[in-house]
Amino acid sequence: MPASETKTCLACGKMLKGRSDKKFCDDYCRNNYNNQQKAKGSYSSLVRNINNALLKNRKILESVLPEGNETAKANKEKLQRLGFHFKYLTHIYTTKSGKTYFYCYDYGYLPLDNDWYLIVKRKEE
Repeated sequence: MPASETKTCLACGKMLKGRSDKKFCDDYCRNNYNNQQKAKGSYSSLVRNINNALLKNRKILESVLPEGNETAKANKEKLQRLGFHFKYLTHIYTTKSGKTYFYCYDYGYLPLDNDWYLIVKRKEE
């Protein structure tokens, strides 16, 4: 690099030493810069919040379904107490008999009578 051309860190502005293609002075500055760039996206926080809600819903359904069981039942109050949000789901599956299952990734639920739900895990194809 010629003496007249000095490069500075994109995150903190310190002068860079070393390779000619270097952009950051250390990993902290690189991570900080990239995190700020991601946060600037108009939909990034919205998408992140929705994904977090979907993953939380999946984790709750997984926790309600005992290991090794194909189905379990839970009432609405219990699911809401655990933090489940019914408005967040990844897809809907309707059976040939007309039953509609609501899924958060591979875990789903079928509304039953009196605010009860049948919890299921999608079988591997």
